[in-house]
Amino acid sequence: MDKAIPPVEWAVSEGHVPYPQALAFMEARAAAIADGTAGELVWLLEHAPLYTAGTSAKREDLLMPDRFPVYETGRGGEYTYHGPGQRVAYVMLDLTRRGRDVRAFIRSLERWLIGAAAQFGVEAGPRDGRVGVWVDRGGGREDKIAAIGVRLRRWVSFHGIAFNVDPDLSHFGGITPCGISDPRYGVTSLADLGHAVTMADFDAALHLAFLDAFGEARRVDAPALASAA
Repeated sequence: MDKAIPPVEWAVSEGHVPYPQALAFMEARAAAIADGTAGELVWLLEHAPLYTAGTSAKREDLLMPDRFPVYETGRGGEYTYHGPGQRVAYVMLDLTRRGRDVRAFIRSLERWLIGAAAQFGVEAGPRDGRVGVWVDRGGGREDKIAAIGVRLRRWVSFHGIAFNVDPDLSHFGGITPCGISDPRYGVTSLADLGHAVTMADFDAALHLAFLDAFGEARRVDAPALASAA
């Protein structure tokens, strides 16, 4: 690992960012990072309600195909939901400089999310065979509070994580989230767990936990996106 990695740029967009423009920006930025013409970036945002399909998505897991827009995407994983009240963080990091260890990278993403949740008294963690970060609800039930779905191109990551702060959890009902239909496993949020947290307060916790998991990050302006066609 390169010990001289500069601080990661950390940007926050206001409002709801259109998914196609976000994807186009991520792909261009990841290419620029790989070319050495741009720095690493973590980009925090929210989307209007939508579903995304990862490379392992099964059509039968899209239970309500007409409920929200559905976007095919190149990230790993299956179907997931994005919407207001959910903090999405697109993570564009250069793994060539960070060790080229994909498993270690995923563990660091998990540690980042676990550390953020812990700042609100929520004990969360990974589970064998189930991607993301989960919370024990008792009685054999576990709920996912954060999803992870990344892609690597030329050893630069993009896509990233989605943490449920206070989304409408009923919106997850239009899909089988991440292909998991077992009734013991559901979806939760900080609000569902009884924690009233503003997005700004959660962002502060996410920033602090990032320091432990990945290193320094400095605030920059939000990306300027192309207008929708």
